Amino acid sequence: MSGFVEKPEPVQVPGLVHVHTGKVRDLYRDRADRLVMVASDRVSAYDWVLPTEIPDKGRILTQLSMWWFDQLADLVGNHVLSTEVPEGAPADWAGRVMVCRPLRMVPVECVARGYLTGSGLVEYRESRTVCGLALPEGLEDGSELPAPIFTPATKADVGEHDENVPYEEVARRVGAETAARLRQTTLAVYGRARDIARERGIILADTKFEFGFPDADRPDEDPNELVLADEVLTPDSSRFWPADLWEPGRAQQSFDKQFVRDWLGGPESGWDRGGELPPPPLPAKTVEQTREKYVEAYERLTGMPWS
Repeated sequence: MSGFVEKPEPVQVPGLVHVHTGKVRDLYRDRADRLVMVASDRVSAYDWVLPTEIPDKGRILTQLSMWWFDQLADLVGNHVLSTEVPEGAPADWAGRVMVCRPLRMVPVECVARGYLTGSGLVEYRESRTVCGLALPEGLEDGSELPAPIFTPATKADVGEHDENVPYEEVARRVGAETAARLRQTTLAVYGRARDIARERGIILADTKFEFGFPDADRPDEDPNELVLADEVLTPDSSRFWPADLWEPGRAQQSFDKQFVRDWLGGPESGWDRGGELPPPPLPAKTVEQTREKYVEAYERLTGMPWS
């Protein structure tokens, strides 16, 4: 089993129509047909959206994404029009909102990997490949790859796994030209972000992006422009490791929700990951540790204090 332990009811706001409740974000449409994305403090692990929230998490993800959009502006455009809170929305939405132009989303998770870990490591151990790409012998958990690779995945619904697919499958689904643009842009953005993070003592091991195209019926926009969407280069969409602690051959420390995974998988939680029951609420210490990691990631990457 998987999904929401307690699925939240959408907030009703005058002038907004609720479109979707995701793992972390709630999506609305306004009267101007713009999308309004609201980042919650929800946290997911092991395909469950947990009953406990991480305070400020949604604001941190939103503000970090906005910072990255600025760093990447010369490489690719993004979907954000405004961060203004819609009139009549709850005060708690401040700092969580991205008002975005609607896009025809490409149904592919665009993953770039510069280091071997996670699902890529699992496949490598079985076949010495990742998404069908052959890799050298002798790599370990956390090894740096000879060069970054594009390892796409199909996007899953809440409670389901994304599925890694070969590049050829992406080309079949979206066309050869679009697939080539996705790969080129993904690797270019990863390269820029990797270098920025490295200057700050952080390894960007891997990350995933989502792209779309403007609606064809909007005369003021180029329907062929590839646009970067959703969150970008946050601890929820990326693996960030402290460079000074990097040691191939073992699991790396990371700036993400590892404290949550560790507690759920440990004896203290009493939770059977393979059982029928949903995960229990998180203890206060795990919540505090996880929030501190998100804050540290924001501050080290941006060079600005979190407030």
